[in-house]
Amino acid sequence: MPTLKGLVSLVLLTLNTLFWGVPLILLTLLKLVTPGRALRRRVLGGLNAVALNWIGVNLWWMRHWLKPRFEIEVPEGLRRDQWWLVISNHRSWTDIFVLFFALHRRIPMPRFFLKRQLIWIPIVGLAWWALEYPFMRRMSAEQRARHPHLARRDQEATERMCHRAREAPIAIFNFLEGTRFTLAKREAQGAPFRHLLSPRAGGIAQVINLLGDRLEGILDVTLSYDNPDPTFWGFLCGQEQRVVLKARVLPVPAWMLEGDYQDDPDLKERFHSWLNALWQEKDDSLSR
Repeated sequence: MPTLKGLVSLVLLTLNTLFWGVPLILLTLLKLVTPGRALRRRVLGGLNAVALNWIGVNLWWMRHWLKPRFEIEVPEGLRRDQWWLVISNHRSWTDIFVLFFALHRRIPMPRFFLKRQLIWIPIVGLAWWALEYPFMRRMSAEQRARHPHLARRDQEATERMCHRAREAPIAIFNFLEGTRFTLAKREAQGAPFRHLLSPRAGGIAQVINLLGDRLEGILDVTLSYDNPDPTFWGFLCGQEQRVVLKARVLPVPAWMLEGDYQDDPDLKERFHSWLNALWQEKDDSLSR
């Protein structure tokens, strides 16, 4: 019975979160009172271990209980002592766990760009805050123009993450569309793609500008669902159809490391052209 399976999955996810929530809260309190960045980095290492174990246990029960139909293709030679920028299209909350299945313990502890509202999720929001995930405001270009101080706060959050990321290898994950794809959103946005929304360049341009010399490369991920309307609840009920994940390594172009995306209109135009061409290629592959 799918609903019963979904409820059991929800219980398993909750119990695992509560179990690892205890050391998480203790380490978060310790981090708050620990003086000096060097000592806080040691506490952050403990927080990373808690998060990796939370992910690992979830993947274990999902693999045996849900038996998801994932087809995963990732490059050889990925290592946890390398810096990576991971970019992907976005269809469902399930995307996060598909990415975990593909990349867990193959690359460093992931950091996602998150919407600010998600910080209020019990325990998980605290974990993201303690792990120094950047919380962003999702604003349109018009909203950014009206409220430049809020846009600047997003830039400062990214800067903090990137400066701290130089201390130890990190994998920065970014869903470039900024929200989950639906046909209604595509039509409202006027996106020139069949299966994708228009990508946003500002976040990854800033990451590459601040961290590009450390990056091993860009891990470009394409997610394809046989189900045209995937949901996380459907996944927890074991009803999700086949999901295909294909990842490839792209080198960081040398020209991306030159200049400032925010202040150089030529660099900004070149970056947008590069990203739109990449998204068109991704859209064509999804059509095939």
